[in-house]
Amino acid sequence: MFYLQRLPLCPFSHSMASIEESEPMLVTSQGGEKRVCPEKGEEEEGDLPPKRPRVQNDQKNGGQSHQDEEEEPEGNGSEGEDGEEDGETFADMMKHGLTEVDVGILKFVSDHEGFSGILKERYSDFVVHEINKQGKTVQLDDLSIPPEVETDESDVLTEEQKQQLGELQLFKNKEGNVSIEVEDDTKEKRTLIHKAIKTQFPGLETKTEEREGHKFIVAYHAAGKKALAGLCQPLVKQLIASYFVKRQKPCTSSKIKVGRITAERLAHLNKCLMNFKLGNFCYKNHPLKLGELQGNHFTVVIRNISGTQEQVQQAMTSLKETGFINYYGMQRFGTTAVPTHQVGRSILKNDWNEVVDLILKPRPGAEKGYLVRCREEWAKTQDPEAALKKLPIKRCVEGQLLRGLSMYGKKNIITAFGLIPRNNRLMYIHSYQSVVWNTMVSRRIEAFGLKAVEGDLVLRGGTAHHLTAEEAESHSIHDIVMPLPGFDVIYPSHHVGKGYREMLSADGLDIDNMRHKVKDYSLAGAYRRVIIRPSDVSWEVIQYDDPKISLVHTDVEKLEDKPAPVFNTEGKYRALRMEFSLPPSTYATMAIREVLKMDTSIKNQTQLNTTWLN
Repeated sequence: MFYLQRLPLCPFSHSMASIEESEPMLVTSQGGEKRVCPEKGEEEEGDLPPKRPRVQNDQKNGGQSHQDEEEEPEGNGSEGEDGEEDGETFADMMKHGLTEVDVGILKFVSDHEGFSGILKERYSDFVVHEINKQGKTVQLDDLSIPPEVETDESDVLTEEQKQQLGELQLFKNKEGNVSIEVEDDTKEKRTLIHKAIKTQFPGLETKTEEREGHKFIVAYHAAGKKALAGLCQPLVKQLIASYFVKRQKPCTSSKIKVGRITAERLAHLNKCLMNFKLGNFCYKNHPLKLGELQGNHFTVVIRNISGTQEQVQQAMTSLKETGFINYYGMQRFGTTAVPTHQVGRSILKNDWNEVVDLILKPRPGAEKGYLVRCREEWAKTQDPEAALKKLPIKRCVEGQLLRGLSMYGKKNIITAFGLIPRNNRLMYIHSYQSVVWNTMVSRRIEAFGLKAVEGDLVLRGGTAHHLTAEEAESHSIHDIVMPLPGFDVIYPSHHVGKGYREMLSADGLDIDNMRHKVKDYSLAGAYRRVIIRPSDVSWEVIQYDDPKISLVHTDVEKLEDKPAPVFNTEGKYRALRMEFSLPPSTYATMAIREVLKMDTSIKNQTQLNTTWLN
């Protein structure tokens, strides 16, 4: 078990779905002035002019690709290779995306005047630290290696055998295998040897052979030399990358667990892995589990702000004292013209032909060239094998669905759809629940504002309860929850509760029958707080002269003894540096949205950037 800090892997990426998932991004005030950031390449990194041209606010857009991004190697099918064959710009492609309005994000808590600035000019402008279950912020501050924990496995191999196995692991063994005779042969003894080899020498496989009445454990390479070459164990790299690519934060410190490998071997990765640093190692005899963190602590820098000291004070005081609407952020809904919640709705309706059509049909927008060709082939032939041949990467959602259709046929779509990993499949229906929740919460705020009213829901010991008029007087908006639709929840007894029924009915769903014939897609529902008030809120306005200077001292910079940033009180640029902590399943982008009064969708931000560039 150890801490790991992830740094950004690349500059601005078209596949990223929100401010939490992109490089320098314009942030704009709603109904006020805006400021844009030039794309990389227009100027040197971070080289901002003192003043930005102003453009008018353009409400609308965001969404999530059906690609299983976390399993797709970087660089395959990039826009430079085949994603821009028609000359269409990214801004043109993103005009087909979503806006906040499309997913029910409509309201703000405070009536302060918004202001503009630039988010993520540098990776260190958005730093995230996990908060563990003891309430302590996870910090990467120790690269030392703890002593190995002695186990029963350590004594089953002799030093000579360990040396032979080490040479085999590094392909220095001419025989291609190592045979270990099992003395005092028992099944338990053989099991210990098998386990010891696989644990201490990752990359080796074992088998038991009998020779002239004697049992031998034979160790060998399961894969070819090319697949296992290099000092960095590919398996560990995959584990780390798959964990953090999901988080997509510019600079994230998290606690993770890797089994059957020593701290010393993991520490070697610091010499050959880019964008990662591992430390704070410790040995534990139990795994990390869901729910073992209290949330995340954010340090966010918004550069080149237009807001006055008074505007900043009003905005941040409101965030600290009142909070923000707990909307599901834009990254929940995808980045293509077919949002994930539409697929989810079709799953819940049991309309499987529409599910296939939504996932595989051609669509406008930002996509890699091979996906475009795959979709075109599917539209033309409806032949899953022919469409699959257009994909060099078969593990994306489209590839997994096509493989299922080719294996089970188009009359067994439910089975074919099951080849997509469960988490990906559930993402669709959870996205539908999220858009319903967002929409109903906007109606709730519109109707009753920021006070508890009769018919609202509160939780008592985990059970939802309708407030009476008298009870509402003693509760605040921070007590109020709203349900995600499902068969095991109740709805507000005022007219907003009826809105759930109306919305689901318009979508062809029965709110009284949220069980699905496929158990995985039966929605029990849940409750979510309407307003979140961040904890540990602090802020300061920083003045600086050098646009390239880091305004946050990261864990890695501290480990490398790099000096903390020094600010010039007479600097020509101004930045807002804010810190706050949030519970799990809440979106920092929605807190930033409340402060700046901005639309966080990629579509809107891209349009504003393009307006300035043109």
